[in-house]
Amino acid sequence: MDRGESPEEAARRELYEETGLSVDKFTQVGAFGDPGRDPRGWVVSVAYVVKLENAGGVAVAGDDASGVQWWPADCLPPLAFDHAKIVEKALTLVTAEADAIDQESAEPFR
Repeated sequence: MDRGESPEEAARRELYEETGLSVDKFTQVGAFGDPGRDPRGWVVSVAYVVKLENAGGVAVAGDDASGVQWWPADCLPPLAFDHAKIVEKALTLVTAEADAIDQESAEPFR
């Protein structure tokens, strides 16, 4: 995060710098800061999920990203540190949101 920047602003900026993608809405997954989660030192991460339906464009590695690639959520490569836990929490959140939308859509038919 840059000085004076909110976590969401930093996430928006980093997403654009690392992939070239711009999105409007971010949903916070959580803050992750357990001591020892990263052997290089104490690090706190704030994770977000985004919908890419309105992102426009193709993800392209930029800034300090060596590459970018899409992976199916159920077939991810090995992840560093506690990132699998973060992805699991994000998928739980996205699934719950999708279920809520499905229930809202079905409401007029009950």
